[in-house]
Amino acid sequence: MSAIARVFSVLRALRPPRRWHLGVILALGVFGGLSAVTFHVSRASSYLGNDPATCVNCHVMAPQYATWATSSHARVATCNDCHVPHDNVIKKYAFKASDGTRHAFMFTFHLEPQVIRIHEAGATVVQDNCVRCHNDLLSEVGPMFADTPHGAGRACWDCHREVPHGRVNSLSSVPDANVPQPTPLNMPKWLEAQLSEPAPTQP
Repeated sequence: MSAIARVFSVLRALRPPRRWHLGVILALGVFGGLSAVTFHVSRASSYLGNDPATCVNCHVMAPQYATWATSSHARVATCNDCHVPHDNVIKKYAFKASDGTRHAFMFTFHLEPQVIRIHEAGATVVQDNCVRCHNDLLSEVGPMFADTPHGAGRACWDCHREVPHGRVNSLSSVPDANVPQPTPLNMPKWLEAQLSEPAPTQP
């Protein structure tokens, strides 16, 4: 059986009974509509690009953006250059999707800590990218740093602690920083009114 025939066989097996067709079509329509609104409101398409301003869509990244923008790295590297893998395209976007989903969940439910710290998987990626970009310098220092994966020895930022975000990364560390503001969403008037309507207060 060819691959196409297998796909059609699976689709036929998943097809609901005829009496359920209308309900399934309505449910899929509602799911598709909510997914489209969520994709638009969250500016999900912007995360496919390489613009550092995307990282302040959620506001809480303002200290990280402000400290990067005034660092030497701002002249040569974007957020993606340091914080996503560059082994291959699939790994890069899989990591962006995984990290972005976790960030969206944390920020939506206000679970982010006052001082945001990089998680283990992110630290490994940053260490790999430090070595990738500064390999020429590392070859002059010695092979021990270039060949040491994150967790198996000293990380680059054990010495270079202020590169590129400085020592203070509290959410309130740069309250007056001039960072890009998210552009207003182009939404239908009725939907904009619904989303901006204040929640009812408890008696």
